[in-house]
Amino acid sequence: MYPAARSLRSFALCIALVACGEAHRAASVAGVDDFGTPVRAGTATSPARIASLNPATTELLFAIGAGPRVVARTAWDMWPVAARAVTDVGPGLRPNVEAVLAQHPDLVVLYASAENRLAAQQLRAAGVYVLAFRIDRLADFSRDARALGRAVGDSANAALAVDSVERTLARVRAATRSLPAPTVFWHVWDSPIYTIGRGSYLDELLTIAGGKNIYGDRADVSPQVSLEDIVRRDPQFILAGADGARAIAANPLWRGVRAAREGRVLVVDTNLVGRPSVRAGEAAISIARLLHPGIVL
Repeated sequence: MYPAARSLRSFALCIALVACGEAHRAASVAGVDDFGTPVRAGTATSPARIASLNPATTELLFAIGAGPRVVARTAWDMWPVAARAVTDVGPGLRPNVEAVLAQHPDLVVLYASAENRLAAQQLRAAGVYVLAFRIDRLADFSRDARALGRAVGDSANAALAVDSVERTLARVRAATRSLPAPTVFWHVWDSPIYTIGRGSYLDELLTIAGGKNIYGDRADVSPQVSLEDIVRRDPQFILAGADGARAIAANPLWRGVRAAREGRVLVVDTNLVGRPSVRAGEAAISIARLLHPGIVL
């Protein structure tokens, strides 16, 4: 596993990059990726060598049985455990094209952001088939998972993965619907302080789990906020990663926030909740249990 600090940094970086990404995207349907590239139907053996440069798609490929064909991943792809045996080719944003090509992939799956358009062009110029998926929200996962399943020749398993996630999320939503929704501040980063707005997947997850984001009135994905404003909004709970919780406990200024002062800081597994992929249902369950101890799910 990553050391906790690296995990939290990557988690916060992913949130910030989403906020800075492209404002518009191509409509992704079964036949088109998020850059507008046609999705060719694959088979159970072709593409044979896949470089997945997005943790969400790496998780999905392993979940649908295409893991043995994954020959390259990013430094942040740590689930499932089997993914760690795959060659690490570095970052997923502005990737090292030479390192990727050294693994001789016949399909490269990128995160569909402006930072990766040049890499996509360079890889295509080298004769490699490239698909880009921008999986930032739950709807993105459901849509793009089916497209990726088609590309690797396993639409059936991709559909099963989507259905499993959607059923679990529906179960959590039903279990929390009638419960009082506690107000929550989600601590993403310190110095400066970043949190989640309503444009974030984490806001979706928190709502499904029966919580109310105190910055749900902010449209941006990861707004920067002040400690004074958090005090004013007075959340009932703070959600934070392990490092974030320690930072809050160590900084006397946070004692101005009643939830911190009274020990209502709940620690989330940032590796589990950090992306909308095949473990989104499990992530929603984990948050629901933190906010509603004793809930039956």
